[in-house]
Amino acid sequence: MPLPSPSDAVTRLLTGSLRPAGGPPTGEPALLGVGEPDFATPEPIVRAAAEALAAGWTHYGDLNGDPELRALAARLASESADTPYRSQQVLVTNGATSAVSAAVASTVSPGDRVVLLDPSYSLFSSAVLMAGGEPVYVPFDATGHLDLERIAEALPGAKALILVNPANPVGTVFHRTELEALADLTQRHGTVVIADEVCDHFIFDDRVFTSALAVDTWRDRLVYCQSLSKTYAMTGWRVGYLIAPASMINGIRTLHRTFLGAVNAAAQRAAIVALEGGDAFVKPMRESYQERRDYIVARINAMPELSAAVPEGGFFVLARYDRQTPSLELVASLADHGVVVRPGREFGPAGEGHLRISVASPPTMLETGLDRIEDYFRLTR
Repeated sequence: MPLPSPSDAVTRLLTGSLRPAGGPPTGEPALLGVGEPDFATPEPIVRAAAEALAAGWTHYGDLNGDPELRALAARLASESADTPYRSQQVLVTNGATSAVSAAVASTVSPGDRVVLLDPSYSLFSSAVLMAGGEPVYVPFDATGHLDLERIAEALPGAKALILVNPANPVGTVFHRTELEALADLTQRHGTVVIADEVCDHFIFDDRVFTSALAVDTWRDRLVYCQSLSKTYAMTGWRVGYLIAPASMINGIRTLHRTFLGAVNAAAQRAAIVALEGGDAFVKPMRESYQERRDYIVARINAMPELSAAVPEGGFFVLARYDRQTPSLELVASLADHGVVVRPGREFGPAGEGHLRISVASPPTMLETGLDRIEDYFRLTR
């Protein structure tokens, strides 16, 4: 007897998602596509995990997260919002990936429309497809900021809008005024806002960052997703959290614990040390990433067929190329030439004709990879 067919959720993802499966390629390519910090996790954080393991933090923990970590996350959110959040509104998650997935799955039903800013991190469209929702792509304006008129046209009947700030992959840091205008629009249409701010510590050129938590209009319909992965070079630790209104948090918790259970207990104890240390851990990384950003943008803009705007924050440079070659095809050709980047089309229709390059790639690898990109375009001109 033949095996049963995959579920509808699997079929939707297989046919509609462009997120790559598996890890980075083996061999010696220059890996410029992944937002993986090349810094080691700061030593005090590692030491805290070792001490927690030695102290017996090796058992099942609270399904909602370590109470001390949840209280700390609530306090930090309250400081950003200048209004109180309670630890009961916090759920510790397996990184931001499970936070976003649980937030979307608890909000979106089959057939629901979800507005995605285009281009936007590919996890979000995959999460919407898994839930049976319909991604509705709204491009940014010519400056990479919110096109409020087009968003207003897309919002009627939309169940949710997903906001990434700083934007991935375009690197925009949104102004308070445009966030407040967006909040007014979503409030008018009763739209839930799922905000991903996992790169909020990587804001360049001394720009001012406004968190979605600070926009009062969103208070009763905001799901805020955060991660320690990039901020503290803890990608392999898998610790993140979300904060949601009391009316939504129980549903999100139910979905998260069904898929994933409790987060690693010792890793959560280390996360407390990370959040308490804050920007002291982050500053050296941010300064290095800004230097790498400047190097990437200068190199790209010196190449005849490529161009890139200067990202205001985040981990990535989005490079435009002047060819008709689909980005998926071009990325495959570049991989054969020894450099791995991500195709712009992965992040939405507006990403086509672009390549995503990570500022977190080691400097020597950046130099090698950009040399290979330049060489490829010269040889195939």
